[in-house]
Amino acid sequence: MELFLRTESFTMRCGVVVVILFFNAFLVCCVSGIGVNWGTQCTHLLSPTTVVRMLKDNGIQKVKLFDADPNILDALKKSGIQVMVGIPNDMLYTLANSVQAAEKWVSKNVSAHVSSGGVDIRYVAVGNEPFLSTYNGTFEATTLPALQNIQAALTKAGLSTRVKVTVPLNADVYESSTNNPSDGDFRSNINNLMLQIVKFLSDNGAPFTVNIYPFISLYLDPSFPVDYAFFNGFQSAINDNGKIYDNVFDANHDTLVWALQKHGFGNLPIIVGEIGWPTDGDRNANLQSAQRFNQGFMSRYVSGKGTPMRPNPIDAYLFSFIDEDNKSIQPGNFERHWGLFYLDGQPKYQLNLGTGRANGLVAASGVEHLEKKWCVLKPSANLNSDQLAPSVSYACQNADCTSLGYGTSCGNLDVKGNISYAFNSYYQVNDQMDSACKFPGLSMVTDKDPSFGTCKFRIMIQTDSAELNAMVGSTTTVLLALVVLLLCNVSF
Repeated sequence: MELFLRTESFTMRCGVVVVILFFNAFLVCCVSGIGVNWGTQCTHLLSPTTVVRMLKDNGIQKVKLFDADPNILDALKKSGIQVMVGIPNDMLYTLANSVQAAEKWVSKNVSAHVSSGGVDIRYVAVGNEPFLSTYNGTFEATTLPALQNIQAALTKAGLSTRVKVTVPLNADVYESSTNNPSDGDFRSNINNLMLQIVKFLSDNGAPFTVNIYPFISLYLDPSFPVDYAFFNGFQSAINDNGKIYDNVFDANHDTLVWALQKHGFGNLPIIVGEIGWPTDGDRNANLQSAQRFNQGFMSRYVSGKGTPMRPNPIDAYLFSFIDEDNKSIQPGNFERHWGLFYLDGQPKYQLNLGTGRANGLVAASGVEHLEKKWCVLKPSANLNSDQLAPSVSYACQNADCTSLGYGTSCGNLDVKGNISYAFNSYYQVNDQMDSACKFPGLSMVTDKDPSFGTCKFRIMIQTDSAELNAMVGSTTTVLLALVVLLLCNVSF
């Protein structure tokens, strides 16, 4: 997720052309309701059946997965929800080098669920943003061969007309030498590879999938005009040969359209695989901005408005459905806060998805939380203790402290509040085990909610792991306390 980079007979031939044009028009225009991304990098997962019920309650018609978890696919049986299953990047090498491995993967993860399980799988996403510049070319040699082998496996299984391949790509695979979309082309160092992939997709009636994140434009460039990231109009709009761009999404999207068009693929269907706005972890990531962006996008989505170069309805998947508190934060602390819903399935803000739900997002039902208790800093704790910094560091490394910091939801806490937040995060991630609130001489359990202002000290949801930890917690208290003491360099 990166910045928009400046960034036969005559009759028979005509018949073929008409069929191709009709098919492309069908793919581009006949787009169903909004989709969402369903990620699973969480310390505590809602059950798949709960999430599927949430999808249906919120009128979600399409879901994009990052793998092919059998439990999730089982829950999607006969749900009426269209599915894009995913192949992680670490599987690309194996699938690129073995047709048999590709056939086995398709048989297990597609055929078995489509033929007898009643799962409406429409796409196989081969890799996930494999050409990110930060990967330094790691997956450049394996993505296309893996794509070809998965396509061959789908064809052999008799599924190639029903299930299409695609590669979700970051918007950094294309760029513009100016601010104008019409100067767009594929990134110079992967230009030839991109053209091979685009031709393969076109030859197989498959779409180009791109992830577009206006938030990242704002995150990476402090001088980026804020209003240009949203859909409320931008006074200094770009006039590109009569095409007016008053938001960066349109400009980014149409830079891709121009790149495709320049190489003879102007009608290739485009799916926006990920689009959204995070709610925490950065000064620009908050509930108000997320609601503004996502509602702005949804309002134009529901109205069927496309972009200046592609005025027809957009095919898109919001990122993401539910927060993931165990995602890598290498790109930024905001990575764990993209969800429309918190980890427990509660909606973050009101959002009209155009699905007839007048009251906005519908929360998960039947979700149980742990007891109303929190781990906090003792009032008598010595803030000069040499055990304090290592204890806080240990808690944050093994839990989630991404809501702390300048401009975040907990940026208004004082030093003691920050420490309490870190301790409680660790305590909740570890299912409120007694041993998880044994920071030596520093911590205590309280039944008084320490939440302050916009900063919420959350209680973890009840899962099977929580019940197990409750049973074994008392026997591990001493061991975990010793670990913390050793990390703090305490001698006996």
